[in-house]
Amino acid sequence: MRVDERLEEDRVRPPPPRPPPPAPLEDLEAAVRFAMVPTVVGLHHRSHFCHTGIFEQEIRLAGPPRRRRTGPCDAPPMVALFRRPAEPTRRSDERPQVSPLWRALTQFDRGLVRLVGRLEITGTIPEELRGRPGLIAANHIGVFDAFVLTAALRKAGVDPRFLLAGGLLDAPVVGWILRQGGPVRVDRGRSTVVEAVARTIEALRSASGPVLVYPEGRISREPGLWPERGKTGVARIALAANVPVMTISQWGAHEAVYWGTERVEGWRDLVPVVTSGLRALRARPVFRVHFGRVVDLSDLSARRPGDAVRAHRRIMEAITADLVPLRPDEPDTPRFHDPTRPTDSTSPWRPRTGPADPPPVTS
Repeated sequence: MRVDERLEEDRVRPPPPRPPPPAPLEDLEAAVRFAMVPTVVGLHHRSHFCHTGIFEQEIRLAGPPRRRRTGPCDAPPMVALFRRPAEPTRRSDERPQVSPLWRALTQFDRGLVRLVGRLEITGTIPEELRGRPGLIAANHIGVFDAFVLTAALRKAGVDPRFLLAGGLLDAPVVGWILRQGGPVRVDRGRSTVVEAVARTIEALRSASGPVLVYPEGRISREPGLWPERGKTGVARIALAANVPVMTISQWGAHEAVYWGTERVEGWRDLVPVVTSGLRALRARPVFRVHFGRVVDLSDLSARRPGDAVRAHRRIMEAITADLVPLRPDEPDTPRFHDPTRPTDSTSPWRPRTGPADPPPVTS
């Protein structure tokens, strides 16, 4: 076709219909997405307007109009997206970073721990875990022990980070605060367990520092407050991600706040927790935290059946062995009695030979 014929055809063809003028909110949306820097774009997405279905009409951004759709947003990968509880979890490829606000909160936490009791730290964190991916496995003895461990890690020069469930991180206020610490997220949601573990392993490999985990999964219900059996999930993740595992043993944080109740249905359920905390301000218990060694898992593999159980056993035995000297006068049951804590569990790691002869750690 000649050039003059093509021009003649263009003159005959009617122009495409122009889209309706954008509404004021859509105009604001276009201005924010087109003209502002990525930081402002991030704030825009925090308002989650792009997921509410408001902007479904065609708008002109730059060039031909295109249709805005609800659902996954087309924000740059550097922007953290707001997640509605009804949507499947979307993960960013960027490493979760520890924010300055989190560092300020951990400094406040150190002051809170000093106010409630006295912190004693033994052992050191090896250099191979500083600024590199890894796991720190600790025993779980009370509601307040996360505050104690956060203060101990901060004092040791390590930004405390946690491996947390996605439901907790999506909570309206607490979740936002916890996300400032750059946690490693464990999501299930609508995906399978295998996919959730795979995402957790990938996030752990790219983490900028060690991540604190509780292999027991809950506060110990063993009468003597020795570590419960726990589950092999932490060991499986460590073997699959090929990251080192260091142990932390702690004692004394259970004296700060009562166990309380699993479900708070009214203000009366908070009375034991509040009164025990006020009592701790007077008694000022000693919080003992021991940084253990890196558990040797070099001869184990994530693909070999039974190795995850062996790795879990080594981790729990290492925690128990370091816990024995932290409670030399309490080999059987704690002196501090918490009437609200259930004692319906047993511990396979409880030392049988007394505090002078702790169980050997398998290497």
